[in-house]
Amino acid sequence: MSDKRLNISSGAQFEPIYGYSRAVKFGNQIHVSGTCAPVGHEQSDTYTQAMAAFEIIGTALKKAGSSFDEVVRTVVYVTDIKDFEQVTRAHGEIFKNIRPASTTVQVTSFLRPWQSVEIETYAIAGASPQA
Repeated sequence: MSDKRLNISSGAQFEPIYGYSRAVKFGNQIHVSGTCAPVGHEQSDTYTQAMAAFEIIGTALKKAGSSFDEVVRTVVYVTDIKDFEQVTRAHGEIFKNIRPASTTVQVTSFLRPWQSVEIETYAIAGASPQA
């Protein structure tokens, strides 16, 4: 295991301004920042926004040399707990066989008022159920 830190960028405009990375890999741990659907999803329902967030997360995991198979924990934030079923459907499609630990929390709002879901993931290289 390497103790070298790898900052992973998605190219989001706020990364250099706010001073964060889409993901950070340190040793065998990969922490993916809270991720919302990008601009272009203003009219999308929560399921579609969650799947768009998962697409960005999947890209970050791949850049870290990982995948959804190695995710051990997710934290999902929603602006309306009534959208839980939509989020559950998206989460289940991604993690049906992986089944990471997960928490869902209702929050007031996100950076863009139309965003309804934000997702964080934590992965450990070598944690795949197939490993």
